[in-house]
Amino acid sequence: MPDWRRMLPDTLVGRTILVLLGGLVASQLAAVLLFSLNRTELAARIDSRHLAERVAGFVNLVESTPEDQREHLIRSAETPSLHIGWGYQPLVRPPPDMGGAPRSDVSPIETDLAERLPGRVIHSAFRLQGEPLNAQAPPPLGRPPPPPGMIVLFDRNASPDLGTGMVKGRPAATFISVALTDGTWLNIMAQADPHHEGRWHVGFLGPLLGGLVVVIVLSVLAVRRASQPLSLLAAAADRLGRDVGAPPVAVEGPLEVRAAAMAFNRMQFRLRRFVEDRTQMIAAISHDLRTPLTRMRLRAEFVEDDEARFKMLDDLDEMESMIAETLAFARDDAAREAREPVDLASMLRDLCEQFETRFAGPERAVISAGPTGVKRAFANLLENARKYADSAQMTMSVDESRVTVVLDDDGPGLPEAELERVFAPFYRLETSRNRETGGTGLGLAVARSAVRAHGGDIALANRAEGGLSVTVTLPA
Repeated sequence: MPDWRRMLPDTLVGRTILVLLGGLVASQLAAVLLFSLNRTELAARIDSRHLAERVAGFVNLVESTPEDQREHLIRSAETPSLHIGWGYQPLVRPPPDMGGAPRSDVSPIETDLAERLPGRVIHSAFRLQGEPLNAQAPPPLGRPPPPPGMIVLFDRNASPDLGTGMVKGRPAATFISVALTDGTWLNIMAQADPHHEGRWHVGFLGPLLGGLVVVIVLSVLAVRRASQPLSLLAAAADRLGRDVGAPPVAVEGPLEVRAAAMAFNRMQFRLRRFVEDRTQMIAAISHDLRTPLTRMRLRAEFVEDDEARFKMLDDLDEMESMIAETLAFARDDAAREAREPVDLASMLRDLCEQFETRFAGPERAVISAGPTGVKRAFANLLENARKYADSAQMTMSVDESRVTVVLDDDGPGLPEAELERVFAPFYRLETSRNRETGGTGLGLAVARSAVRAHGGDIALANRAEGGLSVTVTLPA
């Protein structure tokens, strides 16, 4: 069974727009439904009043017209949707006798006609498309047959053809029989307009859909504008991982976004202060250590035993080197160094010549980087390979988004559990790559720190044919 949550948009903008769109469509549908119901009822009421006014006016007109002129009057008043007959019997069956009880099924048209024609006998009926008319003649009125010219349009056995002008939810035709003062009946059939527009016509749906599109477009623009500070905050957080001294985030947008931006700026300030305090502490320690180291070096020069003097001087040199590397790592010089165009291919080619390593790659590959930090990172990797392997080869490739440098050596490799630990500061693995001891355990840590400060990364992997493979990626 598919998970419906996977179909939801993955971005905050998409989900917000989906919620807005769902609520908007639901409210529009509810409004259309209420409008349609009220509109149908109102339209039926208006039609009933309009028809009642026409029928009442025509009844009065017929009664004031001599009998020999009524046929001409009726024929001239008929329209394609209004048929009129005049005769001795009503077309609509009168309601059954309720024993004097008031009727509960009085139609609106009868009520409207009763207001306009008080004291008249009025019958009405509705016929839907395909429904037979329940018309039945009342008992004979005891009159002679109608004189020539008397119009009997409706016969009780006839079923007038209503055509196909059916409007859903409305009667196809309304039948009305009104008793005249001379005992005759005026029968009227009013058909529904076959060209009547329903509720879902273009004139109605056009503005509705147009308004919906306008609201959706404005919602998309508003949501994208409201969420833009979040994108800037995410970019600033990513930049913070490379440069703790990056400019603070602009505090703008909604209240919640401004609060998040201010919290981020406070965090960045605390991190920068922490790094600066740590750097100052290590710088102070290294400065304080240089004074006793200098005194020890001077005293070592007076040692008469050459072998002991050389060992002491080597130990002092190693201590000074450790202090310098530790201070450089703590200061994170690569992150502080200004970026400039650097021909990485030329730099790596020179380093490979210096460390007697084969190089394969393009003639030129310019990236934006701090030259000192990048050169130190690759120099540490090449020094590591020369220390623990007999030979190595560096391969460089460039695509649209990144530069990839792979350094393969034929050394002993590393245990799988140590491939990530060796990047920890001051971590030294003496048992697996023990061709020569030494170093401070900061080479790989400094290299990864410098590469990550440029937006890249370093990964280690053992080669199937033996040795270690170091993969460095940098933004192109």
